[in-house]
Amino acid sequence: MSLRVLSIELKRSVAPWAGAMSLATALTFLLSGSGQGTLTGWTAQWTSLALQTRFLLNFLWPLAMGLGALQGLRDHRSKVSELLTSTPRPASHRAAALSSAMAITLASAFAVLVLVGGVQVVARTEYTHLGWLPISLVGALALAAGAVLGMGVGRTLPFVLTPPALAVSALACMQLVYISLTKVDASTGFTMQEPNRLSLLSPAQEARDVLLTLSTSVHVGQMIWLLGMTATGFALLVTKRLRNRLIALTPILVGAAIALCVFPSDPHRMYVVDKAAAHLVCDGPICVTRTHQARLDALAGPGKDALRRMRGALGDYAPVSVREDTDAWPDGSTPRWSRRITLFDFASDDTLLTAEGEELSKALVGDSLVPNCSPRAWASVNVSDISAQSIAVGWLFNDPEPSSSDIAYLSKDQLGKVRRVWSEFKDLPSAEQRTRVRAMYLGAVACKGDPLAVLDGGPA
Repeated sequence: MSLRVLSIELKRSVAPWAGAMSLATALTFLLSGSGQGTLTGWTAQWTSLALQTRFLLNFLWPLAMGLGALQGLRDHRSKVSELLTSTPRPASHRAAALSSAMAITLASAFAVLVLVGGVQVVARTEYTHLGWLPISLVGALALAAGAVLGMGVGRTLPFVLTPPALAVSALACMQLVYISLTKVDASTGFTMQEPNRLSLLSPAQEARDVLLTLSTSVHVGQMIWLLGMTATGFALLVTKRLRNRLIALTPILVGAAIALCVFPSDPHRMYVVDKAAAHLVCDGPICVTRTHQARLDALAGPGKDALRRMRGALGDYAPVSVREDTDAWPDGSTPRWSRRITLFDFASDDTLLTAEGEELSKALVGDSLVPNCSPRAWASVNVSDISAQSIAVGWLFNDPEPSSSDIAYLSKDQLGKVRRVWSEFKDLPSAEQRTRVRAMYLGAVACKGDPLAVLDGGPA
């Protein structure tokens, strides 16, 4: 196939419009603000960029299939099918030119989308790597494969309703796959989303955590499945007989079967921690991952101040280091905290990303003394934890009032109880104050007891 033939196909086909429509739709969604400003936003990190653009395939992939089917109707609508059959040029040559035009245009549109985000990522992060590249390459292949399969279906079923029916069917399949992610934990009743082998057949994947990426076996399985899809679409483009069309379904079925065998069965091996991104960079006892190393300078001073204050209040029970949490905890799991090492997560406390000086020290002390024991990804506010944090931080920093960035979540009655406990706590002897704070801390890191009740004189 010459460049001249390819350029003619680009002019005659809907390929340029398909690429422009896909790119415009994706940029409109991303630039409207969805996902921006978060740690997994599409311009936050390279892996987040790749996964967020892959997530857009939830609607870009059905769109590509529908537009491909529309292109597949061209010969039938033009009533030249019999004429083309009588020419000596092999049908595979015409199919190659047509499918290449669509595939190249859609893959280029996806590349431009990644490039637009990549320019912004370069300006925002110091951590650069190539681990995101396979994620984006599979995304581009998915668009091309969907378009080729759509063309094959359109050639096989040359009806006016084929393109919209195919697009809607693909969209419905994507939604069914998304529903399959939902799982209810039998012990806690907590509803969470957990990837499975079926969900990995979907080209759309999401950014679950800034340190998580797709494993190599997932990339390999998805490439096999998409290549089988492409082969089936191309075979449907060049075959005429019903028997051959049924045989043409073999590559996509075999590809799906092989992919399901290649995909890992354990959900924790589907999304894995990027060890390079999770590597700790430290300034003394204060450590962050390479992903957030730009935040280390701002954290070092307040972090050391927080450790010093907790040492004075807790003595030998105090933590000796502050580190970013690098473990990939599954949704719904109960956190486990260390008494000697304070673990923090930028995603669970936005204050750690924006605060400076003493405000940052207070945030670290609050997260250290009363860590969050709610199941992971459970969007809930623990009134007792917030109340105990505000009292302990206010006492440790000699503030006239309870101090916490989350105190605004408390109702008027809850705030009244905090002030009562605070007033009584301040009147206690210093030794008793330290004893209660220490008991509260030991119970909180073990996720046992009521922190506020301990400060109020209740059982430890």
